[in-house]
Order: sequence, then structure tokens, then C-alpha cells
Amino acid sequence: MQSSFHGTFRVAGARPRPRNRRLGAVTVAVALSALTLTGSASPSGGDASGTHGAHARTGHPGHPGRLVSAEPTAFRLAPGVDTLTSAWKVHYRSTSADGRPHTVSGTVVVPDDGRTGTRPLLTYAVGTVGMGDQCAPSATFPQGRTAEALLINGALARGWAVAVTDYEGLGTPGTHTYTVGRAEGTAVLDAARAAQRLPQARKAGVTGKSPVGIMGYSQGGQASAWAAELHRSYAPELNVKGTASGGVPADLAKVAEYNDGDADAGLVLMSAIGHDAAYPRLRLDRYLNAEGKRLAAYMKDHCVAENTAAGKGKTVDDVTVSDPMDRRDWQRAIDRSRLGTKTTGAPVFLYHGSADEVIPYRVGQNLRAAWCARGVPVEWHAYPLLNHVAAAITGSDPAMTWLGHRFRGEATAGNCGG
Repeated sequence: MQSSFHGTFRVAGARPRPRNRRLGAVTVAVALSALTLTGSASPSGGDASGTHGAHARTGHPGHPGRLVSAEPTAFRLAPGVDTLTSAWKVHYRSTSADGRPHTVSGTVVVPDDGRTGTRPLLTYAVGTVGMGDQCAPSATFPQGRTAEALLINGALARGWAVAVTDYEGLGTPGTHTYTVGRAEGTAVLDAARAAQRLPQARKAGVTGKSPVGIMGYSQGGQASAWAAELHRSYAPELNVKGTASGGVPADLAKVAEYNDGDADAGLVLMSAIGHDAAYPRLRLDRYLNAEGKRLAAYMKDHCVAENTAAGKGKTVDDVTVSDPMDRRDWQRAIDRSRLGTKTTGAPVFLYHGSADEVIPYRVGQNLRAAWCARGVPVEWHAYPLLNHVAAAITGSDPAMTWLGHRFRGEATAGNCGG
């Protein structure tokens, strides 16, 4: 199964204290109900050159956000369920965690609603889908097998255009730099830049004047939060009005410790693989035992459901000859992905379930406190007794409503004092 839940709702309650540290986990994709833009017509819309079915290459590929290619695709809510949208798969330039230029793939979707004038743009960061290229949103959208398509469609129903990054190494050559915050944040921001440079999207009102929102949950919460912190230094020309981030794994070391040996333990090894891909000098292979090497090879080629099943119940001791988190280079690498060390360029809507079994509730609270201490207008929403998936579903519509107010130019002071 591709791009789907790696788990189901779990009963809220206490969880056992973990035994060991581990290297970082995140997310589930979201199965939920949302507003629909369904129709009998098949999505189309032409490519960036205006010639249906052609593959367009546009511009010099050297600068972040510069389009490398664009071709028409489809945004479907489920297999065979078309939407009244135009969509394009794009390749665009971005920046790796260590500052190297590279190419990332993604999808730009615009409602076929006849709207004229400038429209808002949401750059959306999906939760964990896996590490194989076949798991990328751009691969699963046309199949109607992207679990978060229904949530994304809630933004399209509001008349917003949406840009969805595949992240580094997911759908493009190389290994997905899973949970590496800086690499995710640049990919999210550059997806917005690419959407603004796509000629057909520009004709539909996506321009440099478009108010921009950033949104994501779990891994997507990490990515969107990193985009918020990077915005002013990395992409200051984007007219970002606000960021909505939920279930954020703001401190991967704490997330790792929380999940050691549990049902989502496979995501820990995925995170280690992702950091090793971003920082090859870490040499993860030196720490893995035979079982760890077997699992790592498997996970690089599979999607989240398979990977979580393969890694279920594994501890650090089960897959290593020694714990890499005992080494300073690994500690520094994981700490580089920690959030809350910088301010953001716009207000933030931050939400978390108090019974989250994947990302500790305290991690969300600490991120709120860190941003509030830096003067960020944070609107914090805690969802009592809700677990990871339930909070994603419950928080999605309020988050988009909040972004809609920011798009209309309404101010917010947040609730840091409350």
C-alpha cells in the first residue's frame, strides 16, 4: 500500500516509558473527510508551455525555486475520483541541508473555478509516505492514492492554489533526507517559488503577489515549521502570511526516545537513513548490524506501511552494534534539525493532541514556549485526549480557517499569554 496510514486510531492513555534513545521518527499520512471539488471531467490544464501533453523545460536551473520542467498530471481524491482542478508535476531547484544545489520534484494544483485575479498559494508539506520514489505525492496523486489528498482538497475548495513538495530524494535520484529539517524547509519554500513561476499557474492567479501560507502535520509539521523559520533568510520575497503546523517533531532526540521499540519504531531507522543521506560523513553503516543493514536497504525502496511493518517493535539495540547517538557527530546532526532556536517571519498556528502516541505532547508545548519567548505570535491549540491522527483530522479545518484570516490581512496576536 502506498501513501497511506501506517497505523490506525489507538486508544488514548498512558504509554510505557521507553528503554533506549533512538534517532527520530515522525508521521502518519492523514485519512480524513474534507471539502470536495469533485467532477466528472478529467483533470487536465496543459503544461507550462500551454501545449497539452508536452513536457516543458523552462529557464536556467541554477537558482532556488527555478523551474526545471513541468508536465500535466492529475490530482485525484481516490482511484477514479477526479477533481475540478488543473495540476502539473514539476521539477525545481532547491538547496540541500549542507547548502548544495539540487533538484526536487513536486506538484502544483489550481482549482478550475473561473476565478480571476491573484489567489492565495498554500505550500503544503505532507506527512511520512516512505522512502521509495513510488511513494512520492507526485506519483500517487494521479493514482488517487495519496491519503492527504482529501485534506489538501480542503484548501482547493477555498479557492487556493496548492504546491506540494516531494522533498529531497523522494521521486528524484538519491536517498530521501527524511526528517532533516533544513532540507525539508527549503524544499517547501522553493515549491512555492516554483508555483509562482509556472506559466499556467500564473494565468490562474498564482503570482509573486499571492499571499502565501505554509502548512503541514507531523513530518509535514516539521517541514512547515522549518520553512517558517527559514523564510526571512532564505526566501524573503515570498509574501508569507502565516504557518500552520501540527504534531511537530521539534526535537528528534526526544521523539526517538519516546518511540523506542514501539509500533512505529521503523520510522526511527528511516530517520537515521535520512540524516546519513544528508550528512554522509556520519557513516550509518558502521553502526548497523546485519539486521539493521537488511532493514535499511529494504526501507530505502518501500513506502510507509511496509516500512513500519518491517520495523515494528525494533529497538536501537536490535539493529545496531553500537548506538550512534552516543557519538558527538550524530548528536550534532540530529540537533541541527531542532526547532525553536530561531524566530519565524510570520504568525504561527500550532496544534497538538495531548494523547499523541507518536510525537510527545511535551515536545509541542516546548516548541510553543520557545517561539513565544522569541516574540512569535503563536496561536496554540491543544486537543485534549486526542492521539496523533485524531489531532491531525480535528486541527486541519481550524488551521486552514486561521490561514484564511491571515490571507485577508487580519492581524493576530496569538495566545502566548494564555
